Amino acid sequence: MNRAGKPTPAFFETLAAQHIELEPGELEKLEAHLEALLEANERFNLTAVRDPAEAWVRHVADSLSLVPFVAESGAKSIVDLGSGGGFPGIPLAIAMPEVQVLLVDSVGKKVRYLEEVVQRLGLPNVTVRQTRAEELADWKGGLRESFDAVVCRAVGGLATLVELALPLVKIDGLLLAIKGEKAPEEIEEAARALKELQGEVAATQRTPTGTIVAVRKLAKTVRLYPRDQGLPARKPLGVKVDPGS
Repeated sequence: MNRAGKPTPAFFETLAAQHIELEPGELEKLEAHLEALLEANERFNLTAVRDPAEAWVRHVADSLSLVPFVAESGAKSIVDLGSGGGFPGIPLAIAMPEVQVLLVDSVGKKVRYLEEVVQRLGLPNVTVRQTRAEELADWKGGLRESFDAVVCRAVGGLATLVELALPLVKIDGLLLAIKGEKAPEEIEEAARALKELQGEVAATQRTPTGTIVAVRKLAKTVRLYPRDQGLPARKPLGVKVDPGS
């Protein structure tokens, strides 16, 4: 049984609106990835989207919306924080085989799923690691300031992402975050985090599936950031948090 089905007209229309073209064979790998996601989703929760037609747009096309940004930046190494079901990292790795992609998640069963998918699809440009962003950016032996770009979707507020992501990218590197309709509010909330982490919003772009926020790193990250595990999410820099939440 093929749970993923074939790419829908809406999927192709979404890509066409962004001038994204796929090479022969890439659609088959994207289909295999979506098939693996929906299959694994029957065993444990990876996505609330269970309709294949909806998943082609909301997961696959949404991930591929980052292709023009990655291509324009010239990035050759990216890390996908909180990869979960493999989005956006795996579709990007399929569409951009010249880019090295590290998929990061802290949940063991998700990491094992990602490892299985990468092996099944035969993606030599993808590695998987079970860790947290705070550990990955540790200045005593992590991969701090090693990547051209960090990509993420559905991970957390922008203020949190700025603190977790910018320590990982090189100077002049990018955080590429796929956000929703509240992107302007999140950018405003992230003002202190952007200042502390030496970042600036280089561009925002509405797409058929969301809003891409591109944050450029302007200078080396001080050792203070990211703070200890969990703090960037629980107490984002400059964001008032309801103590009862």
